[in-house]
Amino acid sequence: MDRFVGMAVFAKVVESSSFAAAARHFDMSPAMVSKHIRTLEERLGVRLLNRTTRRVSATEVGQSWKTPNAPPAIWRPRRAACSG
Repeated sequence: MDRFVGMAVFAKVVESSSFAAAARHFDMSPAMVSKHIRTLEERLGVRLLNRTTRRVSATEVGQSWKTPNAPPAIWRPRRAACSG
């Protein structure tokens, strides 16, 4: 999956608080939106969204991740731990 599409889908889900609205915006199924979000979360190793049957909201990491002018630490490559 294209990670830039995943990032755009994530931003639209947060903006609209809806997988269905994001799906309509990008002309894709809600299942495909869910797949983009799941793939993005797996790549980053963090949960970006809290989901219930009635509500979608960004986690604390998700809130900081959607801010375009301040990329959070999870965007930066992970460094290997230095051994003594």
